[in-house]
Amino acid sequence: MQGLADFLKGIGAARFGAMIAVTAALVGFFAFVIMRVTTPQMTTLFTDLSVEDSSGIIKDLERQGIQFELRNEGTIIMVPKDKVTRLRMKLAEGGLPKGGGVGYEVFDKSDALGTTSFVQNINHLRALEGELARTIRAIDRIQAARVHLVLPERPLFSREAPEPSASIVVRVRGALEAQQIRAIRHLVASAVNGLKPQRVSIVDETGQLLADGAQTDPEQAMGDERRTAFEKRMRKQVEDIVSSVVGTGRARVQLSADFDFNKITQTSDKYDPEGRVLRSSQTREEQSMTADNNGQVTVNNELPGNQQNGGVAAKDQSKKSEETNNYEISRTTKTEVTEAGRVNRISVAVLVDGIYSKNEKGDLAYQDRTKEQLDRIATLVRSAIGFDQKRGDQVEVVNLRFADAPSTTPIAEPSGLLGMLQFTKDDVMYFVELGVMMLLGLVVLFLVIRPLVRRILASDEVAAAISGVLTGPASDEAAPASQPLLPSGAASAIDVATVQGQVHAQSVHRVGELAERNPNETVAIIRQWLTEPTK
Repeated sequence: MQGLADFLKGIGAARFGAMIAVTAALVGFFAFVIMRVTTPQMTTLFTDLSVEDSSGIIKDLERQGIQFELRNEGTIIMVPKDKVTRLRMKLAEGGLPKGGGVGYEVFDKSDALGTTSFVQNINHLRALEGELARTIRAIDRIQAARVHLVLPERPLFSREAPEPSASIVVRVRGALEAQQIRAIRHLVASAVNGLKPQRVSIVDETGQLLADGAQTDPEQAMGDERRTAFEKRMRKQVEDIVSSVVGTGRARVQLSADFDFNKITQTSDKYDPEGRVLRSSQTREEQSMTADNNGQVTVNNELPGNQQNGGVAAKDQSKKSEETNNYEISRTTKTEVTEAGRVNRISVAVLVDGIYSKNEKGDLAYQDRTKEQLDRIATLVRSAIGFDQKRGDQVEVVNLRFADAPSTTPIAEPSGLLGMLQFTKDDVMYFVELGVMMLLGLVVLFLVIRPLVRRILASDEVAAAISGVLTGPASDEAAPASQPLLPSGAASAIDVATVQGQVHAQSVHRVGELAERNPNETVAIIRQWLTEPTK
């Protein structure tokens, strides 16, 4: 302990305080680096959470003792990356997140004894709206949804009940397709008794009307959607086949289709006279015979079985035969129904860019396409759309130079270690952060710690050299530590010749160099020696 005390006393208060400060700074810095490196990488657990869902999830995470972070005012919750899957399954088991709406769980904790029918009806409406909103959010591209249902009651003494209606507000990523909008309308209409798809209105977060609930002609709306889908499909087919010839982005296609939405029903009957079939046949024969009595009418003539006494009288005999045949004539009845949505005519306009090639100077030179190439492209387009000249289809292929020239800079493909391992953005940022921490550690080590250590060691060497010079010649008996020292001005007056043989010239030179490089420490050591009491 005495040696440690002498060592600390010889170091001095200033250097001892500096060493403590450097040690504390190093400990704090490396502790920060170790904690930052050992901290688990955080990733997103849920996004776009409501206040109710966020509070419920935070309570569950605190109960499990899992570290988490809140961002974007609590709408985003970050958890360790290695626990994301397990936490999502665990929270889903508990019904979290609920989606910001109230579903049928509103009836789980309700007291049926003190609840009126009005409250029950309101809760049923809230639950139905919440369940529909959750179902709609399950569709791709939909981030959030809110459903409002209007279920009017039938007035008393009324034969007709008012129709229910619905309005839906959605927040989407990108844009919804026509099929998805129609699917949402039919989904809501199927879940509500008496609701028709035409009575469902859909609005996005920007206020754009996606579906009009006041639509009175559903067939016309369906016809417009059918024509739009047909034009989109045919335009994509033409763009694909033309772009494969002229290059990606070097062709523009516009297609217009004229549809006939009239529904036609035709019925025709055809009779075949050659295809007769005997249905029934009837034959009738009549035969009569009359005697000639010269026009006399007597009682004898009228009596049955009378006989003529005057010989054989002249008789009138007649015979009649009649035959009736009924035939069935074959008949063919044909009914043709032509559904709405026939294509009357298709018009296609194709604009293609020319050919770009490098000239002698290395610049891009434009060249028009030949008529033969344009004719071949037109032939491909006609085949793609099912061209029918009788129908009046038109195809125009025009070659014009585009305003923007094609880019010659190739797209950089990921290569090297990043391309092979395919790191995500979070992984790259994590490695960058570790590299910065290591770089800062090296900077502190070489620019702060190393100079301080060298200065401390140099101060000890200066003190030892000066004490060896000023204590006089070496002898078998060590000089006492409290021997009086020369004043600071006496050092310059020391004659080198008097110390030859006692101190080597190399030691003197080394002491001079150390004193020149560390003047402050040298002065401090000499002042300390001067202030020490003499024995």
